[in-house]
Amino acid sequence: MRIKSTAQASIAGLLLLICATAACSSRDRLSRKVAADLITHSEAFKTVPEFWLRTGTISNRDYTSPEYMVLQHHGWITGANVPCAPDVSPSPCWDVALTPVGVDTFRNFISKNTATSSYFNVPTARRELLAVTGVSQDGNVADADFQWRWMAVNDLGSALYPPGTKYQATVAFRRYDDGWRLQQGATKSEQRLEDALKNAEVAH
Repeated sequence: MRIKSTAQASIAGLLLLICATAACSSRDRLSRKVAADLITHSEAFKTVPEFWLRTGTISNRDYTSPEYMVLQHHGWITGANVPCAPDVSPSPCWDVALTPVGVDTFRNFISKNTATSSYFNVPTARRELLAVTGVSQDGNVADADFQWRWMAVNDLGSALYPPGTKYQATVAFRRYDDGWRLQQGATKSEQRLEDALKNAEVAH
């Protein structure tokens, strides 16, 4: 009976060791789910880009920028030629004003002091994580490939960030004593999420 009990205890101890080793290995490995959770809950990913819309006199360079061309195309702003200030070039300059449609579109973002202030900011879109497509790990560091897209939060966002475009990016992680974290400092082979989002390429 004692031999049998000893054998059973040895088997139970071995099973516990195997389970403990497996659990440890699971914690050591960066899973796609953990990577996705860390990405989506990071401030960099949750940051909503804002567009600062300027009315009044602006340079020709600003008035012909892609963003202002979108505003003109949708009939949200109008502009009239005006003389440029001595320190502004190139000519001409434009006196920009919201059209009635523009006022209606941006009504919720126009503050009471807009009459005295020529700037107001409009949030445009948020990021949506589509999938973590792969994880490459080497010890305590790992790279995760992921796809994301813009989700417009209003009409301006829909105009500036057309739906359907997917982006591919890669971000670096490092394992600490309390688990995995997104890299806060970038090296040649490691990329912060902020940099990954800026350097994202259109996914094909």
